[in-house]
Amino acid sequence: MSSLPAQNQRVVSGMRPTGRLHLGHYHGVLKNWIELQHAYECLFFVADWHALTTHYEDPRILSESVWDMVVDWLAAGVSPGAAKIFIQSRVPEHAELHLLLSMMTPLGWLERVPTYKDQQEKLREKDLATYGFLGYPLLQSADVLIYKAGLVPVGEDQVAHIEITREVARRFNHLYGREPGFEEKAEAAVDKMGKKNAKLYRDLRRRYQEQGDDQALDVARAMLETQQNISLGDRERLFGYLEGSGKIILPEPQALLTRTSKMPGLDGQKMSKSYNNTISLREDPAEVEKKIRTMPTDPARVRRTDPGEPEKCPVWALHQVYSDEATCQWVQEGCRSAGIGCLECKQPVIDAVRAELRPIQERAKDYEADPAAVRTIINEGCEAARDMARDTLDEVRRAMGLSYR
Repeated sequence: MSSLPAQNQRVVSGMRPTGRLHLGHYHGVLKNWIELQHAYECLFFVADWHALTTHYEDPRILSESVWDMVVDWLAAGVSPGAAKIFIQSRVPEHAELHLLLSMMTPLGWLERVPTYKDQQEKLREKDLATYGFLGYPLLQSADVLIYKAGLVPVGEDQVAHIEITREVARRFNHLYGREPGFEEKAEAAVDKMGKKNAKLYRDLRRRYQEQGDDQALDVARAMLETQQNISLGDRERLFGYLEGSGKIILPEPQALLTRTSKMPGLDGQKMSKSYNNTISLREDPAEVEKKIRTMPTDPARVRRTDPGEPEKCPVWALHQVYSDEATCQWVQEGCRSAGIGCLECKQPVIDAVRAELRPIQERAKDYEADPAAVRTIINEGCEAARDMARDTLDEVRRAMGLSYR
């Protein structure tokens, strides 16, 4: 409820700057972004303020990490022609909306976010008794709501953050969507649609509100999307009037569940810098080969003639990502019969990883050689994002009585 169908075509996603990215980032996030940018209006941002929630004491890492990450995004295939790419702190409207939302967000909502206590437990060596850490889910909400995004790609562990964003939007609309003379303005907007459409809208609204007819709600929403005779403000007003609420100022986004990354690290655990088990996107090809050749295998294979079990070997997990069915069958049979050695088993993975990285690394060299071009892409993305963010913030300020012109 309370989502504008038109906004469902807008996707927002961000990533904390951690420096150069690895294959876990590529398979877990970037490949999904690359698909989404051709199907939706996408905004991808460097979440540098979010990085400060846990690394506020070491700001030196930020600047270099930001540009390294952006180069990797571009080299992987995130296109400035298909998506807006920008830096969070270069769009200060995020911070102002965060501040304004904090005035009406109950403290308990933030304290109950599952990741709040989980992260405190995992990062016990850091002092995270800060407002920034407690409030970062609300900053995430502002990141999404400032663009009136309809979809946010997340893993299952992040769905709670989207739910709090929906609750914040719902509360905001409830508090501030009831503008003076709302019903009169809504009825005037209905009349602007023409006699036939106005009659249909009123009939659909009645069926939804009196009978709970969800199909009537869907038809009415679709009809509003096609109306050429009403302004965007009237359209938002009529969405709220349709549902029996006020004007929908901040639409509620939906979680767009992403596939869980199947990219294992070199030791079989999840690929992560903290485990020191990664292959970076700009890893030297010789180093890629060295890392894979020295990966641990099934401990039962002490000698070349010892049979093994692929399920107990980290290399098998990489085959499941990179190898075709025939190669996987060759591995299964050869390992269990000791028909192939571990180095033979690793070679197809080495070849596949190097082949995947080759075009990424070639594009990365071009961007590394032209940092001005990278900065231009970011500058243009920041400018476009600010234009969109200003529009939302102007509306929010007016709703909250902060417009003094």
